[in-house]
Amino acid sequence: MVNPLPILETVPIDTWVEASWDDFLTFANDPTLESGKFYYDQGYMRIEMSALGSAHAYDNSIVSTVIVLYAAINNIPIKELTNATFRKAKVRSSQPDIAFYIGKDLKFPPRNNSPINLNELEPPTLVVEVAASSLEDDKDRKQKLYQRMGVQEYWVVDVNTGKVLASSFSETDSILIDESQVLPGLKIALVEEALERSQTEDDGAISRWLLATMTAG
Repeated sequence: MVNPLPILETVPIDTWVEASWDDFLTFANDPTLESGKFYYDQGYMRIEMSALGSAHAYDNSIVSTVIVLYAAINNIPIKELTNATFRKAKVRSSQPDIAFYIGKDLKFPPRNNSPINLNELEPPTLVVEVAASSLEDDKDRKQKLYQRMGVQEYWVVDVNTGKVLASSFSETDSILIDESQVLPGLKIALVEEALERSQTEDDGAISRWLLATMTAG
């Protein structure tokens, strides 16, 4: 009997490859790959297995803090999901670094360990990808995936430069923005300044600065 190859020897990682939905699920549901991130769109899948360092973790945390504090101060209902899987069966699947449901008619996805079913639930309002090695893909292929998914706003955080590329989506268009449309009044420049401060300041100091800045005037 011939032993099967380890599953990741059968497909390239960190790139899009043609695959059926069933093939994608074989990888996505493999318990030996639980540390990976999985994307599927229009008959292609992408598996990311790159180790993430402290820069990625720092930026992920800071962006989350900015968004949640801003929503709290401005009484904007919000629900954050970290590394959740959003899936529309046989069509597309994604696993963004952070996703947010935002707005007065906020509906929480059910609390369980299954992928969020986009055949039954609305997509998240805002998606954030924190990019190191995946930057070019986050700015291109994943942006199109999230636009087709129905996400309203998409941010790509460039770990290497501290810049945030923010886009507002309609069904047919993508527009670069310097102020959030789903969190009105939140300047992308403020997010970038928080990222810059995180290189020399602890989270408590940044949170105090954010609170003072957001409540000034």
